Amino acid sequence: MTLQRWKWTIAYDGAPYGGWQSQPGGNTIQDHLEAALSEIRGLPSGTRVHGSGRTDAGVHAYGQVAHIDAPIDLSLDAKAWPHALNARLPGSIRVLDAEAVPQDFHARFSASEKTYVYRLYLGKILPPMLWNRVWHIHNSLDVGALRHAGQCLRGRHDFKAFAANRGKNSPPPATTVRNLTKVEILEEPDNQLVLSFTADGFLYRMVRMLTGTMVRFAQGKLSESDLLSLLDDRELLKTSACAPAGGLYLRDVAYHPRG
Repeated sequence: MTLQRWKWTIAYDGAPYGGWQSQPGGNTIQDHLEAALSEIRGLPSGTRVHGSGRTDAGVHAYGQVAHIDAPIDLSLDAKAWPHALNARLPGSIRVLDAEAVPQDFHARFSASEKTYVYRLYLGKILPPMLWNRVWHIHNSLDVGALRHAGQCLRGRHDFKAFAANRGKNSPPPATTVRNLTKVEILEEPDNQLVLSFTADGFLYRMVRMLTGTMVRFAQGKLSESDLLSLLDDRELLKTSACAPAGGLYLRDVAYHPRG
């Protein structure tokens, strides 16, 4: 059977789901996408969806990327794929677009860079529409200090102190060194702050742990020497700060241009 590889861009509200990766309960983003595929005639049974990475339970996405392999004679083109899938998916999961790509493209292994954003709310009372969409910060926060913390963390470092363990059944990453190329803080109306992190890859819960540590620093609960000691430290310290899942969004995944 000749196959065509398709790249999808997917957005979702992660609050109702158990994360990206398929689980026995069947309530993950991957599970719902594969269930939608099972309803499309002409696709082999058990067609798998391969994502660019695993988002945790409660984490959202503006631009998750995935790929599948489908028979080349399937009567679905780039415009038809989103319509066919969205008609079979919950409204909180949307396939935004589809693109035919070469067979050597891989949603995960071909990625060159990812950007996550984390949203903070600084007002006294959290609007109910923002529940599970932001982290409500109750104590005062120095935005200038938050920016300084971001610049301290930027660069190529061993981020082991900002990585959680997935569990005994998951092998540790080959390396915990990552290049955090960009950390930006954007002030938005209505008491919101958006933290943006761009890197060549992220460790498990790394963005949430970076955010939690930066917030502690900006609240005066952590000194600069404490912050810097978490980077490349021989004592293998571990931050105890981890921001809630609901404020985190996978914004986009970048790929090297094909020559």
